[in-house]
Amino acid sequence: MSKTIAVIPGDGIGPEIMTATLRVLDALDCGLAYDFADAGMVALDRHGDLLPKETLDKIARHKVALKGPLTTPIGGGFTSINVTLRRHFDLYANVRPAISFPGTRSRYENIDIITVRENTEGAYLAEGQTLSEDGETATSIIRNTRMGSTRIVRYAFEMAVKKGRRKVTAVHKANIMKTSSGLFLNVAREIAREYPQIEFNEMIVDNTCMQLVMRPEQFDVIVTTNLFGDILSDLCAGLVGGLGLAPGDNIGEHAAIFEAVHGSAPDIAGKGIANPCALLLAAADMLDHLGQVEKGTRLRQTIRDTLTHDRDSVTPDLGGKGSTESFGEAIARRVAA
Repeated sequence: MSKTIAVIPGDGIGPEIMTATLRVLDALDCGLAYDFADAGMVALDRHGDLLPKETLDKIARHKVALKGPLTTPIGGGFTSINVTLRRHFDLYANVRPAISFPGTRSRYENIDIITVRENTEGAYLAEGQTLSEDGETATSIIRNTRMGSTRIVRYAFEMAVKKGRRKVTAVHKANIMKTSSGLFLNVAREIAREYPQIEFNEMIVDNTCMQLVMRPEQFDVIVTTNLFGDILSDLCAGLVGGLGLAPGDNIGEHAAIFEAVHGSAPDIAGKGIANPCALLLAAADMLDHLGQVEKGTRLRQTIRDTLTHDRDSVTPDLGGKGSTESFGEAIARRVAA
């Protein structure tokens, strides 16, 4: 039975890596049909809107979207497209796996950490932003709710059970931010008691950063609030070689958007050297979400095999001499074999 997904190629290198990714998905024979939609600068040029209603309608209709990187113009009152999508569809869980792959420029070889970040509230609500008349004092409110904290922590524990993970670490700053971060930590402690089979740990955010660099093997699943999750997930990506290997999953009750975490990289757009791995790994997570876990696992293993055995085909950022197209084709050949 076929499933239609919304596909947003995006800006800059987005169309190039999306073409490679869809080529691999077709070779994997996932039974997917694609309903293409515009967002970002492409949409602004074509429709006069960074995020057209038609695009929102397609995501709502299909409930699953695969998205390339988007560019939000700096200044001019434009709101982040990614933030707008998360709020519009209440995509409260941002899931960021960081997994070691062979042949990458990283300091570690056996990283397997998933950061589960609350995606809709906290510091990124940017509520109450004021600047005093003299320009000397800036204020912004951090708002965490029991509902928001509960559903993100429960999501992390449920995911840990489903994926056979052993440990969940709640990251906080409750020693200083006693109300906003304290509420999150108290909720995490309450929910952890419902999952005695999962080891629970709590850690202050600054210590977490140090521990991730010194002993990353102690971490399995990290769950935290919006701002801390944004920072920690990029730190984890750095442990495995950078954002070129970083997928991002935005999950809600009624929709899910899977994306490459990196930006649109306009400086290399059209040169054919963009690494498609982040979007391919996001596609693997999408397959898991659609119940095609075996195919998602197969895709990740094929990326690993290609990085190991087809070095000439991989893109320069991963130490190869290939192109976006050759890398995609090498993965597609292997996955279809």
